[in-house]
Amino acid sequence: MIYRHHIAPPRAFTQYSHDLIRHPRLSSDAVRLLTWQLSLPEGAREPLSRTAERANIGGCAFTRAKRQLKAEGFVHERRLQGPGGRWVTQQLVSSVPLNEAEAAKILARLPVAVAAAVVTPVSPVSSQVAPSPRIPAVGEPTPPLSDGYPNKTPGENTPHQPPEPPAPEPGPDPDGEPKPEPEREREQEPEPAAPPLAALEAAQALAATFPHLSPDLRHIPRAMQAELTHLTARWLAAGHAPTAVRAHILRGLPDDGTPVHRPGGLLRHLLRDVPTVPAPKPPPPPPAADPPSTADITGPRLSPRLTGARECEGPHIQPMLFRPLNDETLCPRCTADPGMQTPRESCPPTLRRRTVIG
Repeated sequence: MIYRHHIAPPRAFTQYSHDLIRHPRLSSDAVRLLTWQLSLPEGAREPLSRTAERANIGGCAFTRAKRQLKAEGFVHERRLQGPGGRWVTQQLVSSVPLNEAEAAKILARLPVAVAAAVVTPVSPVSSQVAPSPRIPAVGEPTPPLSDGYPNKTPGENTPHQPPEPPAPEPGPDPDGEPKPEPEREREQEPEPAAPPLAALEAAQALAATFPHLSPDLRHIPRAMQAELTHLTARWLAAGHAPTAVRAHILRGLPDDGTPVHRPGGLLRHLLRDVPTVPAPKPPPPPPAADPPSTADITGPRLSPRLTGARECEGPHIQPMLFRPLNDETLCPRCTADPGMQTPRESCPPTLRRRTVIG
C-alpha cells in the first residue's frame, strides 16, 4: 500500500495538467523535456537541444522525444530567413496540444530577431581574448643565406644527417688474402606492368563467375570487383588457364565448415601471389616393338601343337606339314613314292593328289 503526502511549494513551482504527466504516447524523456521547458522563466530563449543537454538526455533519446512532442502537438518548428539573409529556426513549446494553424498564428507574432536569439545566441567576445593588431617585422624580406652556394632544391625539407664515411677500398689482407668486396644493395624491383586490355576483359568475365563457385563467395563486395579483376588479369597474363584459377580458389576455401565472413579479402589473399606456370610434361615414348620372329617372317604363327613342323615341297594339292628328322624337305610319303618327288610347280594336274597329315 502506498501513502502520499503533498507539501505545497512556497516558490519556484509550475502548474500543468495531469494529462501531460500521464500521456500514454509520450516517453519519460519527452515528458521531462516538456516539463523542463515549461518550468523556465518568462522570456527565456533556451532551445530544446540545450534543455536535453542539461537534463542528461542523449542524442538518440532527444531525437525520439522531440519527434513524439511534435507528433502530439506540444512542439512546433519553422525555418525562415531573417535580416542579413541568415536562416533561423523558431520553436514553440506549449502546455496543451496545438494544431498547425494555431501554432502558425502564435509564431507569426514573434519577431525574427527573437527567434534568432533563441537558436543561435551570440555572446560578445571579451576584449581580453580578442586578437591584437599584428606588428610587421622591421626591414625588408631577405632570402636565406646559402654560404655562396645556390640552393638547387628550394623548399625541400631534408634532415641534417651526418655524412656517411666512405667505404674502404678492397685491398690485400695482412695475411696475404684479398678482402671480399662489400655487397651492393639490391636494386628495387620494377613494378609489374599493367595487364593488356584483352586480359582485363577476360579477367572481368572470369571474376564475375567467382560468386558461383561456392556459397561462401556469394556476397563479394561490389567495391572489390575492380581489384579482383586486376589480380585475375595477372594470372591470365602469366599463362594460367581459367580452370586453373578456379581450382586454386576452390583449394583455398575452408573444408571444415568454417564460415567465411570476408569473401573479398579471402580472394585477395588467394590471388595476390601468382605462381609460375608448370612446364608441360613430355609425351610418353611409344612402346618398343617386339623383334620380329621367324613365324612373322615366314608366315602366320603356328600353334604349340605344330612347333617344329615343316611344309613339304612335294606335289600336294594343299600344304602338307611334317616333322623332319634332319634336313628333309619331303614328307615320308613323297620320299617312299618316286613319282611324288617331282616339284609341285612342274607336276601336271593329273598327277596331283590330295594328301592329309598322318
